[in-house]
Amino acid sequence: MEVHVHPGARRTSVQRHAAGGLRVSVTAPAVDGRANEAVVVALAEAFGLRRRAVEVLSGHTARHKRIRITGIGADALDALPGASAADVPR
Repeated sequence: MEVHVHPGARRTSVQRHAAGGLRVSVTAPAVDGRANEAVVVALAEAFGLRRRAVEVLSGHTARHKRIRITGIGADALDALPGASAADVPR
């Protein structure tokens, strides 16, 4: 899954992105992997999963990341705010 990360945000949120994938805003700064850990926690909480179900595959030092989330179905994106489900490629 493609994720666009906004570190240092005012609040943490997970939304569908109009260009596809997810947009994750986290309050943690992009220093020493703190933003990556915050992304993992935010996604796990958003989908009601344990942290170990979320893994950053690539983009550890970039805003665009590839994330693997195990234990969710394709319909899990429908519960997130943001772009309509029809706009998000699966």
